Amino acid sequence: MLPALLLTMQLDRLKMCIERKWRCILIYITVFLLISSFCWYNPKINTWRSGFTFLHHPLFRNQGMEAQLCQGRSTMNPVTNPSHVKPLEQLDQLEQVSLERMLYVKPDAMRPPRSDVSMMTPWFAPIVWDGSFNIDILNAQFHLKNVRIGLTVFAIKKYTVFVQTFINTAEKFLMVGHKVNYYIFTDRVGDIPNITLGEGRHMFILEVPSYKRWQEVSMRRMEMIRDHSLRRFINEVDYLVCVDVDMEFSDHVGVEILSDVFGTLHPGFYGSSRDHFTYERRPESTAYIPRDEGDFYYAGGYFGGTVEDVYKLTNFCHDAMMMDRENHIEAIWHDESYLNKYFLYHKPTKILSPEYLWDNHAGVPAFLKRRRFIAVTKNHNAIRNKRALLGHSRNKKYF
Repeated sequence: MLPALLLTMQLDRLKMCIERKWRCILIYITVFLLISSFCWYNPKINTWRSGFTFLHHPLFRNQGMEAQLCQGRSTMNPVTNPSHVKPLEQLDQLEQVSLERMLYVKPDAMRPPRSDVSMMTPWFAPIVWDGSFNIDILNAQFHLKNVRIGLTVFAIKKYTVFVQTFINTAEKFLMVGHKVNYYIFTDRVGDIPNITLGEGRHMFILEVPSYKRWQEVSMRRMEMIRDHSLRRFINEVDYLVCVDVDMEFSDHVGVEILSDVFGTLHPGFYGSSRDHFTYERRPESTAYIPRDEGDFYYAGGYFGGTVEDVYKLTNFCHDAMMMDRENHIEAIWHDESYLNKYFLYHKPTKILSPEYLWDNHAGVPAFLKRRRFIAVTKNHNAIRNKRALLGHSRNKKYF
């Protein structure tokens, strides 16, 4: 009996030992699977990276970008954009882009290139004037980045008559040597002429609805630029330049204007005080700016930046317009009023001087060394059919 009992006890201990080992093995496997689901191996840099792999699929990255744009955020979540969190190995593999040997006049730290105009804002955004930049250096830098530029204009109703001159002069002076997409928003596709473009430059006709009132056309631009930024521009270009079509280029306009988000000094108010700015002054409007605030008066017909920043700008303006519409309010200068409200609290990173938007009827002041983009002489009433100014007028008769 005793040997049998001892044998039984030994078998029980062996059975318990085997069960403990299997439980340990199962625990190890479970832990391993959990860790594997949270990590993946990157053979290019011989290291393990943490994060949920499915979030890095292009489909989810695009949805993350769309969510970011819709919410108007300036930065993306690190989980949906792992490039913002780079281990040392990745940083070591970043491509270095350097300029080739160039000869140019040495800049002088003790002598500004211009002393007759202001060249910097209080928030350190440069104001672009002739003489403030070396276009050869800038072209070399932007060529190395292989930058793509999109140009948007609206040729609604009779404004299609300006397209030919606009594109022909743009081909001569705008972003010469760089990749450019012209985006023509129009309700009259058949009226847009066939124009031969240079290498790397393309024109796309985007059919949009027409509106009875020119004010409505003006305000709807923000909505259309916003929507196309989200659906199309984000995949096709790096920067957007949004201008009026009833203009012509008369001198060089290049990559010196590009920045995260830029505005242009209105040619009628570049030297005016805040009291003379035609901001929206009714407190009930979302475009309202008090009389003791304001930096500059920006023109509604010339702004731009990266696609992401232009999206945020146009989204803000459109939402503000819709809020006013619900309250039966229309800002005094329509989309321009909302643009000025945006730039007051979201400072532009670069400002274009009146060289980049001028009307020759204003003469040629001494400080204006170049007139790069000028208004085409036209009869506003004939083009717009009717011009209702709601009892308001500007102090300066430009645009």
